[in-house]
Parts: sequence; C-alpha cells; structure tokens
Amino acid sequence: MNSGTGEIFAVSFTAPALSISVVPSQSGSFIEEGVAQLTSTTNHPRLPATTTISHIRLRVPDLEESIQFYQGLLGLRAGPMENGSVPLHSVRAGRPLVYLQEDSGAPARPPRTTGLFHVAFLYPSRKELAVTFLRLYRRGWQFQGFSDHGVSEALYLADPHGNGIELYADRPKEQWTYENGVLRLVTEPLDLQSLVDELHGETEVVDEAVAVFTIGHIHLNVSSLQAAEEFYCKVLGFDVVTRNYPGALFVSAGGYHHHLGLNVWNGRGAPSPPPGALGLMGFGIRLGDERAVKAMGERLARSHSVVRSGSGEFIVHDQDAIPLWLS
Repeated sequence: MNSGTGEIFAVSFTAPALSISVVPSQSGSFIEEGVAQLTSTTNHPRLPATTTISHIRLRVPDLEESIQFYQGLLGLRAGPMENGSVPLHSVRAGRPLVYLQEDSGAPARPPRTTGLFHVAFLYPSRKELAVTFLRLYRRGWQFQGFSDHGVSEALYLADPHGNGIELYADRPKEQWTYENGVLRLVTEPLDLQSLVDELHGETEVVDEAVAVFTIGHIHLNVSSLQAAEEFYCKVLGFDVVTRNYPGALFVSAGGYHHHLGLNVWNGRGAPSPPPGALGLMGFGIRLGDERAVKAMGERLARSHSVVRSGSGEFIVHDQDAIPLWLS
C-alpha cells in the first residue's frame, strides 16, 4: 500500500441492504442502477434550499455504552443532560446532532415495524471520512457494507444497539452526472484503498475522534409510501427525487440527492413499535428561513396537531406517529 499505512484493504463487496441504490424487489432481484428524477410540482408547498436534518433522538438501553461509541469512536461530545436526554455535539454543526435517552427497561423495537432504517452522517471531505473509517477498522468495529453511489461514497454500520448508521462524503456537485437532465445514482464497489490514500500516510490523525460531520439524511421504514409522500411532500414541502426503486421513495429540498429515504421493506402496512420502544424517538428538520417556518406552522395547524416549544420550534407527528421537531 503506497499510503504508508502498511495495510491492504481487500474487501469483498456485497451490496448492502442499507444502500439507497440497491434495493430488493418483491421477487428478490436487485436493481443496481437508477436515475433520480426530481419532481417539481406546483400543487404543494416547496421547502427552501437551506433545509437540513438538524438532529436525531434515540432511546437506548445503556447510555454509557452508547456514549462510548458516539463519543469515543465517532467523536461527538456529550453535554449536560437536557430534559432526560444527553445531547451529543459535533464540532462542525455547533449544536447537538444526537440526543440519547436511557431506558434500560424499554421494550425492543420488534422486527418489521416502522422506524429508523439509518441515520446518515455527512463528512465535509473524503479525507475526514477516511480518518473515521481507519479508526473504526483498527478498533475492530464491524461494517455492514461499502458503496460508491456516484454522488457520494458511503460506509454502513450500526451502533451498539442496532441503530443503522451511514457515514458518507458527497462528491462535489460539479462531478454529479445527469442523463437527460436527471441526476444519475448508482451503487458500485467503494474503492477503500483510494479512500485511505487520502491520508497520505498521516495515520496518526485517526487516533483522536473529533466529529466534523453533520446529518446529511435520515432513512425511515414507513407503513405506506403513498401516505409518506402525502405528508413529507404535499404537507411539509419536500420534492420527490426518485420513486424508481421498488418499495422506496427518496425526497429532498433544494436539489440535494436526498434528505429523506422512505421504504416499505418491513412490509406495507407495517405497524408502529410499541410506545416507549428502543430506537427512534424522532428527529429535527431545520428550514433555515423564518418566513418558511412561520408558513409551515400555519399550514400544519390547519390539518395536524402541533405543539409549539418555547425555543421557537414546533413538534408534529408524521403519518406513522414519528415526532418531528421543525424549526
């Protein structure tokens, strides 16, 4: 290996179920490549291009074990407890990205229910992604898959309690490719050797974990794609990026490849987990535009039960009763 690490990464690639571009059809076959088509319609509101996923909230059975992973391996920094949850901060985000709430007696999330598929942490460059990959690799953390999606390069794994995680870096938008004016998404083997070579032999930088990422997107198991599109697009204002994958829908704001992945791979009509189950407690969407936030609040108040918080954000539940913090 010419990077000077002395390690050769010979990885047999298996298309992971966590990939946005390789998904199982009902027949068990795979679609390995697709074209994302941005649907710009005029019959629903549009979110501003400043929209991002602000944070995720997780209920875990062992807080210490979770903090060892998110802080010790990924580099988030734990802050003082807030309303029963420990906030974990990223250097880059400047605000909590993950809230952890401990409940050792909570029921496990049953299989084939709605909830979190994965949360995706977005790194500012390939080098920062390589740093985290090498740290996890050296400490023996198990990966579930590696993918080159054309628009991004991604690593897939899970936290100590089985919550799905994607770590990825986007390619510059000028390198994204289009066919007939629509964004092309693929799933190909990730060149791990090329990724590690970004470090140029400076492997000592991997020892200290410092989180420089934000949340790029969240992928959910939902009970109905039609109901999910109705809520996230026609009510909230996301645009459909692609519906070309069996059992899945990807939506975004501002032309991004996706802020939300939505799938029915746990079954159409899948039930919600029992109240208080481990796993996803909700997540936040930040619009970054006060007028858009006000308009959304007025719009939601006409059709949904909305709870306003003292911090200027409001809480609403999606079609599967997942709480969203909107700001």
